[in-house]
Amino acid sequence: MLRKNDIIHLNITSATAEGSGVGKTEDGMAVFVPLSAVGDALEVRVLKVKKTYAFGKIEKILTPAPSRITPDCPHFSRCGGCVWRHISYEEECRIKWQKVADAVRRIGGIEAEIKPIIGSERTLRYRNKAQLPLGVSPDGSLQMGFYALHSHRIIDCADCALQPEVFARVMQITRDFLAQTDNDIYNEATGKGRLRHLYIRYGEVTDELMVCYVVNGNGLKQEDLLVKMLREGLPNLKTVVVNSNREKTNVILGSKNRTVYGSGFIEDELCGLRFKISPFSFWQVNRAQAERLYQKAREYAALGGNEVLLDLYCGTGTIGLTMARDCRKLIGVEIIPDAVRDAENNAAVNSICNARFLCADAPQAAAQLEKEGVRPDVVILDPPRKGCGEDLVKTIAKMNPQRVVYVSCDPATLARDLKYFAENGYETNEVTPVDMFPRTAHVETVVMMTRV
Repeated sequence: MLRKNDIIHLNITSATAEGSGVGKTEDGMAVFVPLSAVGDALEVRVLKVKKTYAFGKIEKILTPAPSRITPDCPHFSRCGGCVWRHISYEEECRIKWQKVADAVRRIGGIEAEIKPIIGSERTLRYRNKAQLPLGVSPDGSLQMGFYALHSHRIIDCADCALQPEVFARVMQITRDFLAQTDNDIYNEATGKGRLRHLYIRYGEVTDELMVCYVVNGNGLKQEDLLVKMLREGLPNLKTVVVNSNREKTNVILGSKNRTVYGSGFIEDELCGLRFKISPFSFWQVNRAQAERLYQKAREYAALGGNEVLLDLYCGTGTIGLTMARDCRKLIGVEIIPDAVRDAENNAAVNSICNARFLCADAPQAAAQLEKEGVRPDVVILDPPRKGCGEDLVKTIAKMNPQRVVYVSCDPATLARDLKYFAENGYETNEVTPVDMFPRTAHVETVVMMTRV
């Protein structure tokens, strides 16, 4: 029987989607080992033993897996962002494909074709957004970076391999500004202090940069000096914004923005359309992969020009607007008022006149449209991680669309919802995983369903 601190030999035979390898002891108990790879032969120290499984850590790599590589980031294993920097990208994609396939087949009971995963051409510097918490270490030094896994302990970081190099320059300028002024740093435990987060957004096509500071109050001391330092160090700076968040909460942004310099937004392009991006706007963090995901969704929608397209959970309208010229009418639904305003503005900027946006949650809007007699031919779903749920699936089924395109960020809730759709007359035809976030545990999926 396993006990804490036992040293065991373990062969890693599978991997969890969250980044741990799994091996089995001679008596069949599964042991989860972070930072291991399928094919590793390891010496493992047991850290915790449950009834049917255990957790361990690597003491020694006896034989490395063929997919094992040397991590290329000094913060890997401490930062909570990446989980796959120790294996090849091909192996990472295989694991993510398997995660989607297992969920669809085991949870959903669906035997649809699982297409090859759409991998990312870039695994470095692909993110166009950073939300960086600030804190103070016990020795009084400034910390700016990322939370350690499953904690709010900040890992200080001067640069992140997933982010554009310009973000590191913004971070250094912010450090220099704080060293020259007496702006204090927010303390989560006490709720005291001023500067909470540094929030950066970047337009890849336009090369426009937004820098936003989240403060516990109305602003920062010597903001004119801050703007001067940012402008001198960042030629592509478009705007500087201060966001006020006085709440004692884990939510990063407060409800009020104040533009300190520039327009208060940046612009970027996606699938041939131009979009305004404010601090509140939803915008895919991997623009290149977003285009590939949207192209697959557009393929699955199979619009012929005369359809009514219903885009539920539309956010700022990006998915639906990229298909608006392929349909007769686009109806977008989003519960966040600022996002609806952004969607309407984005339609206007791109001279799209056949789009209507409703501010409501998806079940309410679907019920409202049903009462209005609106019968969509195609429905696009891009729900949050919790998925749609049975009630919304039933409401959609009553609207009787010919096709449903489901974009999911969580394979488990996707699989559950596919089962609900199957029970309400919709067949899952094809499933395509898309790796939007290389080196992290996340995977997106696009699904095509048709009415039986």
